Amino acid sequence: MQQQQRILVTGGCGYIGSHTLVSLLLSTSPTITYSVVVIDNLANSSCESLFRVADICSLDNFTLNSDGTSGSDSNGRLVFRKVDCCDEHSLRDVFEEFQSLGGFTAAIHFAGLKAVGESNTIPLKYYQVNIGATWTLLNLMEEYDCREIVFSSSATVYGVAKDEKAKLKETDEVGVTITNCYGRTKYMIEQILQDFHLSQSLSDNNKKKWSVAILRYFNPAGAHPSGKMGEDPTGIPNNLMPFVAQVAVGRRPHVTIFGNDYDTPDGTGIRDYLHVMDLADGHVAALRHLNHGRGNTQLKIFNLGTGTGYSVIDMITAMGKAVGKPIPHVIGPRRPGDVTIYMADPTRAKEEMGWEATRNLEDMCNDLWRWQTLNPNGYLKE
Repeated sequence: MQQQQRILVTGGCGYIGSHTLVSLLLSTSPTITYSVVVIDNLANSSCESLFRVADICSLDNFTLNSDGTSGSDSNGRLVFRKVDCCDEHSLRDVFEEFQSLGGFTAAIHFAGLKAVGESNTIPLKYYQVNIGATWTLLNLMEEYDCREIVFSSSATVYGVAKDEKAKLKETDEVGVTITNCYGRTKYMIEQILQDFHLSQSLSDNNKKKWSVAILRYFNPAGAHPSGKMGEDPTGIPNNLMPFVAQVAVGRRPHVTIFGNDYDTPDGTGIRDYLHVMDLADGHVAALRHLNHGRGNTQLKIFNLGTGTGYSVIDMITAMGKAVGKPIPHVIGPRRPGDVTIYMADPTRAKEEMGWEATRNLEDMCNDLWRWQTLNPNGYLKE
């Protein structure tokens, strides 16, 4: 008999969050089915993504109310509440609403600001939003007896590695050489989670102890293979691949490669890219991993990446192959803070929670191009 678990997903309308909803709702575990309650303030996302999730997952009659602040499908498997995680009163209302229905089994915490460059220009806003949202969420989870959390961290916590050509491991130093405020907020939240988890494990009360999974992921790319969902950045994309896709579709003239004099085969920086659906599946694997330890206190940190590096030129060339024509690009100066190589060692994720990336670079580019051609203006209505 399958157990129904209700998962709170903060920031669930965004790129990674919305794809994770699909993985949760279509999960094929013989023992667990998931329903989700999505909270998002829609500051950098669109609730249109939820209609796409409902379509892909064959959920009946997903609708929003007249002011767009709440929504659900007919069976309540996909529920939306427009709530800012920093607003304790509104977030409490969500916990209170579902408490009589059994509450939440766990939370997946995506909500936060995430633009690396912007974070250095408005650091106080990043500290306020990212750390404040987590503080509010943890307090309410504790109060309402929801003590499992999967946190969306980032590989930026590693900063500048001592050996740039070595694959980064979870045991490597973090926090010391971070080059941006966004990364520092992720590092600080990791520290908060570790301190809070330790305090709970030392407590002698009879409450269920906390279980925490921290996922440090590298460079998500691609889109859902249906082409119905993908990354829809506001304004100029901060990440390489959505920018490349917008050039390919004619929204921008060319890609600027920031530096071609790195110590790599083609002179451009190398990164560990993974398909967004592999990343989404990683969150489900983390939930299951915590669930298998039910009753035991645990805190686990996992890298989510492929362990394979691709250069900027590799990515542009692969996207050109998917598009069927070369992608215009020019060479610009290096950006401050950019490193030569940044790759994950994902061994722990495979060994301990049975997760590994299964999709390749061709999949990333083909799925991204399908999304871009079917939705040239993102989720905006034509």
